[in-house]
Amino acid sequence: MKKPVQGRIYASVILVASIIFLLPGYQQQEEQVKPRVIAETQTYSFVNNVKPILDNKCLACHSCYDAPCQLKMESWHGVERGASKRQVYDGGRLKDASPTRLYIDAQTAQEWRNKGFYSVLSEYVHEEDQTTLPLMQQMLDLGQSNPLPLNTKVPDTIQLGFDRVNSCPAPGEFSDYAEKFPHGGMPLAVSGLDKQEFKTLSTWLKQGAKIDSQPITLSDTEQLMIKRWESWLNQSDKRSRLLSRYLYEHLFLGHLYLTRADQSGNSTPAFYQLIRSFTPPGNKAVIVPTVRPNDDPEQLFYYRLIPVPGTIVHKTHITYRFDADRLEHYQQLFSSADWNVETLPGYGYEERSNPFITFAAIPAKLRYRFLLNDARFFVRNFIRGPVCRGQIATNVIRDQFWVMFEDPGFELYSNNPQYQSSVNDYLGLPGEKSSLLDFGSQWFNYNNDRNTYLDLRQKAYQQAYPSGAALQHIWDGDQTNNNAFLTVFRHHNSASVTSGWQGEIPLTAWVMGYPLLERTYYELVVNFDVFGSVSHQAQTRLYFDLIRNGSETNFLRFMPAASRQAIYSDWYQASAKIKAKITYHDLDSQTPSDITYSSTKPKEELLQILMHRYPTLTSAEDSINRCNACNDPPTRSAATQASIALRSIAAKPASTLAGIKWLPEATFVRINSVQGDGLQHAAKPFLAYTLLRNRRHSSVAYLLGESLRYQEDLDTLTILPEPVGSYPNLILQLDVSQLDDFVTSFSNIDSKRSFNQFVQHWGVGRMNPQFWQVFHSFTDYMQATNPLEAGVYDMNRYGHW
Repeated sequence: MKKPVQGRIYASVILVASIIFLLPGYQQQEEQVKPRVIAETQTYSFVNNVKPILDNKCLACHSCYDAPCQLKMESWHGVERGASKRQVYDGGRLKDASPTRLYIDAQTAQEWRNKGFYSVLSEYVHEEDQTTLPLMQQMLDLGQSNPLPLNTKVPDTIQLGFDRVNSCPAPGEFSDYAEKFPHGGMPLAVSGLDKQEFKTLSTWLKQGAKIDSQPITLSDTEQLMIKRWESWLNQSDKRSRLLSRYLYEHLFLGHLYLTRADQSGNSTPAFYQLIRSFTPPGNKAVIVPTVRPNDDPEQLFYYRLIPVPGTIVHKTHITYRFDADRLEHYQQLFSSADWNVETLPGYGYEERSNPFITFAAIPAKLRYRFLLNDARFFVRNFIRGPVCRGQIATNVIRDQFWVMFEDPGFELYSNNPQYQSSVNDYLGLPGEKSSLLDFGSQWFNYNNDRNTYLDLRQKAYQQAYPSGAALQHIWDGDQTNNNAFLTVFRHHNSASVTSGWQGEIPLTAWVMGYPLLERTYYELVVNFDVFGSVSHQAQTRLYFDLIRNGSETNFLRFMPAASRQAIYSDWYQASAKIKAKITYHDLDSQTPSDITYSSTKPKEELLQILMHRYPTLTSAEDSINRCNACNDPPTRSAATQASIALRSIAAKPASTLAGIKWLPEATFVRINSVQGDGLQHAAKPFLAYTLLRNRRHSSVAYLLGESLRYQEDLDTLTILPEPVGSYPNLILQLDVSQLDDFVTSFSNIDSKRSFNQFVQHWGVGRMNPQFWQVFHSFTDYMQATNPLEAGVYDMNRYGHW
């Protein structure tokens, strides 16, 4: 009786397999890549002719981990690697995925083919001996043959934005793709290539897509500086080895810069990455391909500096000075206290999950000072790094909040070794065990440890400072360091960090001591795996929720004891009150504050006191967002005119300025001004501003259900005189003479229809023939005003304008 059943099962399997084999996704198995034939005579050079087009028309979408189809175009390596159907950001995968990091996880085109990437430069041969054009050419042809009309709004039927599902046709699937997406050619839904650009790319592809990459040449000065760094980082004694490991784990994500003179003698930054290499200095670097920077390399390695390859894109460009002065500072800082290392820590689970134990031999006071001196860099690492990509990643923080730090002279952990040893075991971080089966137990264990630590911390601070927190407990940046006071802006599914306190006085503020700052960095940067499972990602984000709560309640220590609960309840409304009782540590409403208040609004009063004390470091003079009695300069420059006009719409709630309700998160504004007042671009000076929409929620205590907590009428607008954020959602353009009309027009918005009319009048749409010129003018602006921070902006979040 079993045989017929088995036979039917076997036949069914064969049938299903046959059907699957005929599906479009499997047709590519019948195709073979045709080796590229490089023409002897090349009409165009990749470096001089092709790459500038890719930088100008392709890179704004095709870069970083969120490049559509993993087709990265920052350098020729990504173009040669090609595309893949696999997603990097996948919030639903049950197991960790194998990483596909450019330059690291494969080195040759064939190695990438073995990992599922297919060429976009080569022709393919069908089983019928038919040859298809390179996939890039087919995409360009589709864009040229079926473009959207210029100066029209992109139809909503074309899926754009962060949440779109990228369609990544393999070479044999393109005809189906073109039929399904007739306007899916490249560049996608934006004014495309001009005739010469199309001719250049098509000719280059037809002639074999030769890549004439040029090696990066280093000046004698750069080579000498790199040699000094590598010699210092690779010293063999245990103390040096532990320190180098600590530095590497904190700098691996950064773009470390030296300076070099260009042909005109001007100083320009040169950017490098700090890596672990299997090869010693003097040899070609071979990157240790571990998933995390604190994973076991399993063999001898060396710390090396290598140039950052390709074109700089803003979203990954987190800069850090790494010159001779920095080396001297490190040498002085880490030799300013006596410390020794008896046994070097390993790379096991305990060492990776608890940096406080791993690096206990390095005095905590020195570690904290190292982080404080460049706090903006480290905060940017976890606010702008790979972890903060997507709404679930960012919706555990407010849309705008101010950050400050405990003074290193009073911060308890870094000054009390006995207290350190009593709490170190409770400072471990979740996420190392990424199995779905481990999720529940891991989370409960680490949440309990965190609350136990806060019990011990609260008692220790009460004992050390019985009068409570005082003003001098807040770091003043040693009067000169602009890392002391920071602002974080959330742009719905991304975030950014600026120096100083920007915008209106926020709803919440953070105070971070050493354990908070170090744990945040390790949880969201060092230990975060962008290819990790849903369990790993959930543990990371849930712990970030605890970090935020701990930073907020640390700020509340400076409030009068009797005022804390009311402020806290305003931050955690409705169902968040339940979470506050179940998950968070109990709020301390008993310990006094050692600050005398004279108003009924102590939060606002404290922040005003600090701005008055440190006006330069806090950016207290905000002529747009916090202007009660501004002293405008007598000369009416374009910048002054803009500030006066724009302040009338800044910091107002959406209940009185309805236009905010339809404005996207980050809007770049270009104001063309008069000759000699501004910056030169395309023969027109201009000023750059950003309109940031700050969404208000009853709480940010949960990862999901954000819309249920949204308080739209309380949304506000922050206006900053520079580009802020890496992902503009909209660009507006006007002349300085039109400022009053612009403000009046925005103030009169009262419906979606009137907002669309406003955008139609002032906006720079995707199909505007000047779109790319205006879009890249903001990079040019940064290159002229702040070249260290300049990079190509990303347009994956630009709307259907």
